[in-house]
Amino acid sequence: MEEDEIFEQRTDLSKLSAAVDQIKTTLAKIIVGQQDSIDLLIAGILADGHILIEGVPGVAKTLTAKLLARSIDAKYSRIQFTPDLMPSDILGTSVFNPKTTDFEFKRGPIFGNIILIDEINRAPAKTQSALFEVMEERQLTIDGHSYKMEEPFIVLATQNPVEHEGTYRLPEAQLDRFLFKIEVKYPSLDEEIAIITQQHQHKTVDQLHDIKPVLSGQEIISLRQQVKAFHVEDKLIVYVAKLINESRNNKSLFLGGSPRASLAIINAAKALAAIRGRDFVTPEDIIYVATPVLRHRIMLTPEKEMEGVTPDDVVAQLIQKIEIPR
Repeated sequence: MEEDEIFEQRTDLSKLSAAVDQIKTTLAKIIVGQQDSIDLLIAGILADGHILIEGVPGVAKTLTAKLLARSIDAKYSRIQFTPDLMPSDILGTSVFNPKTTDFEFKRGPIFGNIILIDEINRAPAKTQSALFEVMEERQLTIDGHSYKMEEPFIVLATQNPVEHEGTYRLPEAQLDRFLFKIEVKYPSLDEEIAIITQQHQHKTVDQLHDIKPVLSGQEIISLRQQVKAFHVEDKLIVYVAKLINESRNNKSLFLGGSPRASLAIINAAKALAAIRGRDFVTPEDIIYVATPVLRHRIMLTPEKEMEGVTPDDVVAQLIQKIEIPR
């Protein structure tokens, strides 16, 4: 008996599916390949999560984030992180107004709906810590006043894994606030040929200018509420809890997943199910999102790092160890 015959569809996903297809079609006009990355980016938005995109220079990390932002009709801000960037450069600052003889708060670029932070690991710890409150609580407290972020509020951050001069390791507390860490790989030979051909043929055309919004901010909020109501079986919740608990007791790891990681896997799996046209979560959804959810949250022991083991390797071991519910 097929899985789709066992579970009856309870939610009308036609609008959500149409929006996802439109976004994918829009991005495919410029971005070659990267289907997994695009699925995870869309899932991150539907799950109300921030996303860290890591890859070497030239693999279209920033371009993909910009295209995604352009496909959503919402306020977009871009912040280039540098070693001399101060918290006030991001959050804003109080400026004296001689007309009113009082201080006025001038909002920084963090006040937006989709925030692209380029090269996030180039700013020092003082500046990174300025993002803690706004990423987790969607609000800022400055000079005793709290400012709520307008929904939707999404941080898309990029970083380069190979260049370490003038960079700072992101604090674990900040990494834990990202729903996904997406690793963008080099394209295959066929994809590289397609990229060169596409760019050659459009040498005089501003492709970004042609991108039109597919969704409004309000529609994203509505779709998120729809996704949040998706069904997750009790045995799958137990499965996720076992995975995270095993990460805390794994000898290869110095730091395992937190309860935030458990919630992230469930929320991400719901969003992925929506992209795949279902209103219920399957074990395959959980397995698919487990690696991007956990790879930046777990910390290897020094011995395993020396052996060349990667976080992805350990996540694969965890999945293999825990029996998959059927």
